[in-house]
Amino acid sequence: MKAPAFEYVRPQSLAEAVALLAQSSDEARVIAGGQTLLAMMNLRIAAPALLIDIARLPELAATTEDDDNVILGACITHAMIEDGQVPDPSRGLMPHAAAGLAYRAIRNRGTIAGSLALADPAAEWPAVLTALGAATSVCGPQSRRSLDCGQFATGIFETRLGEGEIIESVRIPKLSADARWGYIKLTRKSGEFANALAVAVADYRRGHVRVVLGAANGPPLILAEATRALAETERDPEALHAAAAADLDNATDRHFDDFQRNLHMIAAVRAMQQVIA
Repeated sequence: MKAPAFEYVRPQSLAEAVALLAQSSDEARVIAGGQTLLAMMNLRIAAPALLIDIARLPELAATTEDDDNVILGACITHAMIEDGQVPDPSRGLMPHAAAGLAYRAIRNRGTIAGSLALADPAAEWPAVLTALGAATSVCGPQSRRSLDCGQFATGIFETRLGEGEIIESVRIPKLSADARWGYIKLTRKSGEFANALAVAVADYRRGHVRVVLGAANGPPLILAEATRALAETERDPEALHAAAAADLDNATDRHFDDFQRNLHMIAAVRAMQQVIA
């Protein structure tokens, strides 16, 4: 199948893109990499009347950094992160995650902000950026605002983006030199979306510790008990298992079946074990 007819415009600035989106309301969609949207259009799942192409806006491809943070423009691609073409605040976590994201052709075009805006529960970046304590900068018709990545997604394919708003950049705190991370992605084969995904980050110097599940039937799930155990540098595998089990028992709103629960348990414990190894 092919996409239904649509109009296409390439704005010259982010401000113009925001204005076009606000004027067009529900009839317009923003496109950058287009790795999901174009497929949905070809399947007639989505039928926007207007595509606003922001892929070539210079301000969305910029990167900046200071002593504490790296700011990646919204249109930084997965491949750019994988290949080290942009600063890495994560001490290898982000390039590692990017390298296992779909296939190279998709990584060449897909963008970090596109992944966040889609809010697919099985996607890698929402969970990774939540674990790192990252935040998005969102530009709208009236102003800019910052949204914590851990609270950005509100449901499956649902986010806190308001009408006419576009993600401008992602701010990621730099991990300390002695920080450690764990990353486990369980799939049937390489390149697929995760069946279970766990990210653990422990930066004791900065006081930042977090264990997060992706592919969790909704937004990234922060495991409070597992985070507490890791923050206390707990090294007993049974204690880590018990902490993750308590978190999964509390996540009744995610409706995990026994198979899913077991996969998430394995992923979470293995990610924490990578941190303390």
